[in-house]
Amino acid sequence: MSTHPGLAQDDLVDEVADNWADEETLTIFDPRDGSEVGTVQCAGRDEILAALSEARAARPDWAGTDPAARGSMLRRAAGALRDGARTLAELNSRETGRPIDEAIAGIEAGVSTLEQYAELGPLHRGLSLRGSLLASNFTVTEPRGVAALFTPWNDPVAVAAGLIGAALVTGNTVVHKPSERCPHLGIHLGELLAPCFPAGVFSTLTGGADVGRRITLETGVDVLAHVGSSASGARIAEAAALTGSHVIRENGGNDPLLVDADVDPVWAAGQAAIGAFSNSGQICTAVERIYVHRTVAEPFLEALAAEARRRNTSGSVAPLVDRRLRDAVHAQVAQAVSSGARCLEGGVIPEGSGAAYPATVLSGCSDTMTVMTEETFGPVAPVTVVDSFEEGLVLAASGPYGLAASVLTGSIAAAQRAIAALPVGTVKVNAVFGGAPGGSAQPRGISGAGFGYGPELLDEFTLVKVVHIGAPGAGGA
Repeated sequence: MSTHPGLAQDDLVDEVADNWADEETLTIFDPRDGSEVGTVQCAGRDEILAALSEARAARPDWAGTDPAARGSMLRRAAGALRDGARTLAELNSRETGRPIDEAIAGIEAGVSTLEQYAELGPLHRGLSLRGSLLASNFTVTEPRGVAALFTPWNDPVAVAAGLIGAALVTGNTVVHKPSERCPHLGIHLGELLAPCFPAGVFSTLTGGADVGRRITLETGVDVLAHVGSSASGARIAEAAALTGSHVIRENGGNDPLLVDADVDPVWAAGQAAIGAFSNSGQICTAVERIYVHRTVAEPFLEALAAEARRRNTSGSVAPLVDRRLRDAVHAQVAQAVSSGARCLEGGVIPEGSGAAYPATVLSGCSDTMTVMTEETFGPVAPVTVVDSFEEGLVLAASGPYGLAASVLTGSIAAAQRAIAALPVGTVKVNAVFGGAPGGSAQPRGISGAGFGYGPELLDEFTLVKVVHIGAPGAGGA
């Protein structure tokens, strides 16, 4: 989720910026017009230690709470989230520029996620094992303990709800650090959810890089779950190697789109536009690089540029989260153009306040350009023309990221080759977004580790214990 070469988009682009470290306050500006949203206080060392201490103290009773009761409280939290949706959506728009209707949709997804985990948690079961007829052998799951959750700004409620719901319903206590790019939203989310649970079970810590580092380096944190940058995810994993924390990471992506020769180029361009420009490209599974077969390349590029132009003319492209991200996105575009790419639409920073950036289409891109090798996290569609599906597949399978990939083809054989060859957690054929509920994936490479959502996330937040009960005096197994 990169905002400049080598880094990733999320709240933790901030975490590698020296001028963000050790700050006492965070001041946020509305990316739509540059006006000040407000200033919040960052958590100090004493507040961090107190939150973790309270979470550890609450852990035994919460772990011993009946799973159905935990589910009931999670449903109560879903109701509180539903009731507070409008205020959260307005804060989302003011802090990140996301349109109100899209922000509402993200919150509704968060409500549904909490409700789903409220149902799934009590059903999370062990296994019966085969052994002696005179003995019982089975497994049980137990909560890991204290979970520290680091969540992003680009879909702040929906993503947070997934990690919070899975962690709490399985009996873990939670300390949540929302992105420093939307701290007002994070604080209000905590104010809505915390009263739904016993004291110490759920708390929120606000701040930037320094707060995150202090949490990850504390002993007694049993789980570190992070959705955000690959750079920050790697640092969290390094810290966990010293503390022994279990790590769940859904990190940056550089997702390819491969367009075969046998598809309608106008339809394919529409899919590419949805994948590259939705939420102004600020989606972890956005289309980041495109490989199109030469046979359909010309009409595809014409249609894609026209779609970008339509969005720019209509004003439907929301601003980027802030000017730092916009500068990083534009730097990749400018570097590509200076290296020989042709800008068919967009590519110019508009005048005025705020952090707007147009939908941009680049043709003639090569794998030496950062816009193709690193995540851009903006409304940019860089295109490389290839002479065969196989050539495109080799290029699409390259690079250190492994989050997702999309393939547009009318050939079952080509689709099967792509599914087998692409080293990613999710392969989407003939649709850049979508999929059945519960399709949890494990990212590859620097894109993360572990299941970050779906029913399998319950497994990430629990430990398995094997139990053997033999008959008295029987001996053996």
